[in-house]
Amino acid sequence: MGQSVQALQALPGIGPSMATDLRDLGFREPTDLRGQDPEKMYVDLCDLRGQKIDRCVLYVFRCAVYAATNEAPEPELLKWWNWKDTAV
Repeated sequence: MGQSVQALQALPGIGPSMATDLRDLGFREPTDLRGQDPEKMYVDLCDLRGQKIDRCVLYVFRCAVYAATNEAPEPELLKWWNWKDTAV
């Protein structure tokens, strides 16, 4: 458990708690996130925890998937708050 949590923390916005969430969803390494659907990950985490989770988690998932998928990511897109919903 410890190594996968540490490896996931290499992603932007991922601290110990979020790394544990990702691990609980079945992700062990940053490369496991390549091509994943952040919205599905968010819904799956809400289902797993049995409660609605703050949407900021979705924004962090979007950022982490982007970082894991792109070889040369744009620095501004490595900040999770730049992944907020634009529609109200």
